[in-house]
Amino acid sequence: MTIKSDRWIRRMAAQGMIEPFESGQVREANGRRIVSYGTSSYGYDIRCAEEFKIFTNINSTIVDPKEFDEKNFVDFNGPECIVPPNSFALARTVEYFRIPRNVLTICLGKSTYARCGVIVNVTPLEPEWEGHVTLEFSNTTPLPARIYAGEGCAQVIFLESDEVCETSYKDRGGKYQGQRGVTLPRA
Repeated sequence: MTIKSDRWIRRMAAQGMIEPFESGQVREANGRRIVSYGTSSYGYDIRCAEEFKIFTNINSTIVDPKEFDEKNFVDFNGPECIVPPNSFALARTVEYFRIPRNVLTICLGKSTYARCGVIVNVTPLEPEWEGHVTLEFSNTTPLPARIYAGEGCAQVIFLESDEVCETSYKDRGGKYQGQRGVTLPRA
């Protein structure tokens, strides 16, 4: 496997791998500095959309990945989201991805959030997976944390294999294939 460069990412984006796509690094919007997004040297910095699900314990239900209760979340839409102390929120990317059959991605949170105690968790994007990426923002601090929609939050690193996989995510009929919006756990 090889890590792919900005040149490769731009070429693949032209074929519909990332939509919408930003070919450079955006660091400013409307005259103000933002958490950067777009193509970097060996990856792509993704943005968080304005759609959030904030975890709450108001209903005192049990968190069960096999039988997840949607009442564990409060829906919120807006340019900024406040994540309660020692809690988390789910969001999604602005970008829609179509991963090629011979590519696997690893996604890591941006250091700007990590340095504030906010961990951005994303699972790998498997070969032939497509959809909006569901993001988890974990606030590890005892204080509320602000998340900015429309700005960078994590970096996707693309790994290309010298051969295609035998069975892709699409071949397996993966349960998160084609997801749009914030997608909760499915058993």
